[in-house]
Amino acid sequence: MTGIEETLSVTVKAALDEDRAFDDITTSLLVPRGMMGEAVIIAREDGVISGQLCARTAFELVDGGLEYLPAVPDGKEVNAGEKVATIRGRLASILSAERTALNLLGHLSGVATLTSKYVGLISGSGVSVLDTRKTLPGLRQVEKQAVVDGGGKNHRPDLASYILVKENHIAAAGGIASAAALMGEKLGESEIEVTSIEELRELEQFRPSRVMLDNFEPGGIRDAISLIDGWEGERPEIEVSGGITLDNIGSYSIEGVDFISTGSITASARALDLSLLVSIDSEWEQDGHD
Repeated sequence: MTGIEETLSVTVKAALDEDRAFDDITTSLLVPRGMMGEAVIIAREDGVISGQLCARTAFELVDGGLEYLPAVPDGKEVNAGEKVATIRGRLASILSAERTALNLLGHLSGVATLTSKYVGLISGSGVSVLDTRKTLPGLRQVEKQAVVDGGGKNHRPDLASYILVKENHIAAAGGIASAAALMGEKLGESEIEVTSIEELRELEQFRPSRVMLDNFEPGGIRDAISLIDGWEGERPEIEVSGGITLDNIGSYSIEGVDFISTGSITASARALDLSLLVSIDSEWEQDGHD
């Protein structure tokens, strides 16, 4: 088992325990343990699939004898009515794992689907759509993978992986100059957020690797790009963030912008509508079991 699979196993097991999938009283009363068959997961709407490994893990943790067969790989589009996956084995086990598997698969496919909409609106511009740390606790790794499956890119995965100086850090440090002094040689590998042209002018002498223009209007972004283009030396990357929606992302896809980041692709994604339908193995029915 790889590190990713081990982490995923712990996350999915916690979700199964929350649902008490191993103590499914309804299924234990109504479905014979030995009843065999298969289930098919169907998409009820168009979207982009993500989370097949999560779904498979949910079924396999409940019953290692279940066979999970994806019909649509992660990162691929699915149309309403199309099959997403087939599960074969004990029907009782399938039913006990069903909700956890669909919750994860539907949520992550929703993230991928919403991300693909943002990406599609600025396709060909050269601007990348980034996620943020606005993720559900315990699901960040798979949500960020869902962003990639939807055509987006990942920002920093956690607080230890990348230096991002935001307005509260600057306020606590006593201003941009003080923050830069405290960062020392780390300044050149950091990203610094600015909320105004005045702060951007102050930042010129310190030169981080990336500048985040937070809550700038499109006109202000153009002014900021002109200012940065006039700086001597290597130009920092430019990220735009704050208030980005499907309705306005096109107006922020401005020449000179490298990245547009939005927490909505993870925090506001609606789950893709999926359903699971089971059928009993014909041999079980022919044998006269009930």
